Amino acid sequence: MAKIFGFFVLILLLAPLPAGFSQDVPKDVRDKVDELIGAAYKTAEAQFPCKVKPSGKAKIVRWEAVDRCLNDAAARVDWEELTKQLESLRAGSGRVSRDNFTDAVEAALSAHALPFEKVFLIKNEKALIPLTNSLLRFLPADSLRDLPVFDNRGERIGAFAGVYTFERKGALASANTYHLTLFQYADANGNVHSAADRLLLDSYGVPWSAARQQRGFRLTSERLPFVR
Repeated sequence: MAKIFGFFVLILLLAPLPAGFSQDVPKDVRDKVDELIGAAYKTAEAQFPCKVKPSGKAKIVRWEAVDRCLNDAAARVDWEELTKQLESLRAGSGRVSRDNFTDAVEAALSAHALPFEKVFLIKNEKALIPLTNSLLRFLPADSLRDLPVFDNRGERIGAFAGVYTFERKGALASANTYHLTLFQYADANGNVHSAADRLLLDSYGVPWSAARQQRGFRLTSERLPFVR
């Protein structure tokens, strides 16, 4: 009986994998993904650090300068070429599933995320970094947690508690749909609130001195079609 059982186990081990079966991403493929993503970051950070200045009573860095710095960096990447290279890599990697390959890409994007002090040059240590929609969109998921959040009057409203995406659809076509990345904060009682102002701009900020060494710029996969 044991021999028969062992025979069937051997057959199962030697049998070809069924169509659609996904394997983990091999190390050489992960390394190549990391190489391609690393090159994209090199292109994106070509103009870093961006010199930005605070203004107003709360010393919040000008939101226009922050958004321009981050969006220009992402725009410098040749996303079409990167997509071709990654898709070619997956196609030649055997039977790696799309989901597993996507996970490898997302992991590489996170691994290369840059700290704020490499993105911005801010001389005033008392400045606040504005929590704009763009800054939050490029923010690594684990960044800024529990940092104090101040409004544009310089008053503390709570502690940073993460980001979420707000989607709004127009009345006609899906082309009118847009997404905003917003944030939540915990008040002194531990209650979590969403930012009241959806456009954000310079409405809220976190201290530069506390944020500078945290990861602040992560390229997103939103312009890589195969990830969707």
